[in-house]
Amino acid sequence: MRALLSLLISAATLLAQTPPAAKAPSKAPSPAAPSPRLLNPALAKAKAPDLYRVKFTTTKGDFVVEVSRDSAPFGADRFYNLVRIGFFTNVSFYRVIGGVLIQFGAPPSPAVAKAWAAAPIHDDPVKSHNVAGSITFAMGGPNTRTTQLFINLQDNTQYDGMGFAPIGKVTEGLDVVKSLYSGYGDMAEMGGHGPSQTRVAAEGKPYLDKDFPQLDSIKSATVIFPEPVAPAAAAKKAPAPAATKK
Repeated sequence: MRALLSLLISAATLLAQTPPAAKAPSKAPSPAAPSPRLLNPALAKAKAPDLYRVKFTTTKGDFVVEVSRDSAPFGADRFYNLVRIGFFTNVSFYRVIGGVLIQFGAPPSPAVAKAWAAAPIHDDPVKSHNVAGSITFAMGGPNTRTTQLFINLQDNTQYDGMGFAPIGKVTEGLDVVKSLYSGYGDMAEMGGHGPSQTRVAAEGKPYLDKDFPQLDSIKSATVIFPEPVAPAAAAKKAPAPAATKK
């Protein structure tokens, strides 16, 4: 049980750490400055729809996640806001344990990682199960969920009793999720040959691109249901004002 809990170390725990002193940051081109909206979690407070779907476009293809707010309100709201502000653009699937789970949500920019590490959300009660295809926030203890999530590639219902509350499920493209590159194995902190989560937090995407070039990543994540109403369309649907009685 202890090994399973450590398997899902969350961003809230590790993003506060610094890279090992013996390792110097890899010399890679400086990425563009992140959008200001990515640096201010306090502004990402919109309430999610009761039911919504998100389409992920990745380097391996597309998949769709359906989220029911009733399953995990705090998690559903956080995920919805992350998608709306473009948080997942260029985010890598940095931890892929073939046939078990994939983990993502570490932002390309260390500054963004630092901002969100200081903005955890409250826990949700576990109302559904960690079965194959379900998507769940990672955590490192009570009330530590931030931006990292995992998708179960098999039934991992043992996580239910540990407080990992699924927010939704993959409804289309689970084959794409299962095809994400898994050759590096688990992350370095867990004895695998994959990235160090500590260095991902401290150095961002340049570290992953340089040392783990085969990792798949997210090109975009978009809410596709309910469809947003464009201002012009909304104006057309607005009821005409009542005529003034004379």
